[in-house]
Amino acid sequence: MKIAIIGSGFGGLGMAIQLKRAGFHDFVILEKSDDLGGTWRDNQYPGCACDVPSHMYSFSFELNPDWSRMFAPQPEIWDYLRHCVDKYDLGPHLRFGCTVETMEWEETARHWRVTLASGEVLTPKAVVSAIGALHVPSIPEIPGAERFRGTAFHSAQWDPSADLSGKRVAVIGTGASAIQFIPRVAEEAGRLHVFQRTPPWIQPKPDFTLSKRVRRVFRHVPGAQRAFRNGIYWVLETRAVGFTLDPRLMGPMEQLARRHIERQIDDPELRAKVTPDYTIGCKRILLSSDYYPALTRPHVDLVTEPIKEITETGLVTADGTAYDVDVIIYGTGFKVTEAISEQHIVGRDGLKIQEAWAGGIEAHHGVTVAGFPNLFLLLGPNTGLGHNSVVFMIESQVQHVLSCLCLLSRENAEAIEARPEAQRRFNDRLQKRLRRAVWNEGGCTSWYLDEHGVNRTLWPGFTFEYWARTRRARREDYDLTPAGAGKPVRA
Repeated sequence: MKIAIIGSGFGGLGMAIQLKRAGFHDFVILEKSDDLGGTWRDNQYPGCACDVPSHMYSFSFELNPDWSRMFAPQPEIWDYLRHCVDKYDLGPHLRFGCTVETMEWEETARHWRVTLASGEVLTPKAVVSAIGALHVPSIPEIPGAERFRGTAFHSAQWDPSADLSGKRVAVIGTGASAIQFIPRVAEEAGRLHVFQRTPPWIQPKPDFTLSKRVRRVFRHVPGAQRAFRNGIYWVLETRAVGFTLDPRLMGPMEQLARRHIERQIDDPELRAKVTPDYTIGCKRILLSSDYYPALTRPHVDLVTEPIKEITETGLVTADGTAYDVDVIIYGTGFKVTEAISEQHIVGRDGLKIQEAWAGGIEAHHGVTVAGFPNLFLLLGPNTGLGHNSVVFMIESQVQHVLSCLCLLSRENAEAIEARPEAQRRFNDRLQKRLRRAVWNEGGCTSWYLDEHGVNRTLWPGFTFEYWARTRRARREDYDLTPAGAGKPVRA
């Protein structure tokens, strides 16, 4: 095949659909699991749902008038992705159980050598990595964890056989996933201990059922759903001002979150525990209207002492308190930057991706990497968002990949790669903007930052700005290798 797409989540399927629409049919989608869906296949914990309005968290070319709620639950999003596969006939392109072990660029043949875990070798001309950022669970290294005799699992690897009814349960972590499943666990568990390292800022979730009448309007009134989606987009987009231009503008958002705490928690001690001491937006802002009430239940307690160790029967905190439990659930998020940087990818002249990123992961527009011809990243470095739908970013990146492929075709070339100086200019400007953003100035440590405190995750601006920058691949930013040429040729 000419193109190999790795991953079958929003990124991989969106890329595949647009390839077909553009006339490219010689491609394969490699999926490590036995089903499609990526994040929305893996995360099946109780209460799992989108925290971006459903009508924005979907492809712009494939609107869904039948979302049941403003914030769709996980099964509906998974069904939506299946619908896209069926409608655009992607089934013949999907290959399941295909874990990519290594990718190596072969300069003479001008193709990638993609080795699967099965030993099979593929030789596509181009590779689109759509592995996503939230698929490698992050489990903290707590002394004694292997000794625990009860049941333990990560929220992204939920054990459906685990019976929590009347059990003593410990939840480690209070991030985006945890605040969704903790209220459900609290309904079943006999005793629940929630271990919090840093409190998140939480705002009320404006979720509601979309009536059949509303859905009929979306389905039958031309432009109604598009107008609704556009309205959501601009409401979300205005938040970028505080995130990226001046953290002091986050005041109204913080006031909303503080009032949320005051309305839902009466106990002053618990209020103090859940109130962050950093600027809102520094960490991911979460949405929930049932998390704080769950913490006020008589059989639920919030523990803020650091965990010292895990024993055969439970957990021990730094102050020496022992918590005997039957089940430990890790709501500790994912390895974001490591998901990209730990891959075995070898580019031109034997350059390993780890060597290219020795000073930190970066890419030109978050999509192409100097020294790695015909390799395209979806949701690569600094293309995540704190204020809007990442699906919008995926679609912008897909368009950029198509533009690069068109450059190859137009110039009868066999390989395209970002010029080092173009990549350097882009990332220098990007990091300069990030230094004044709330993620760097808000007074917190988050998974947005690498081990050196540099933000390698988020886009520091408006999404329409990113769309405009990536819509057309600028010829002067890329080196192309014409057919039959020995090395790249500059314009």
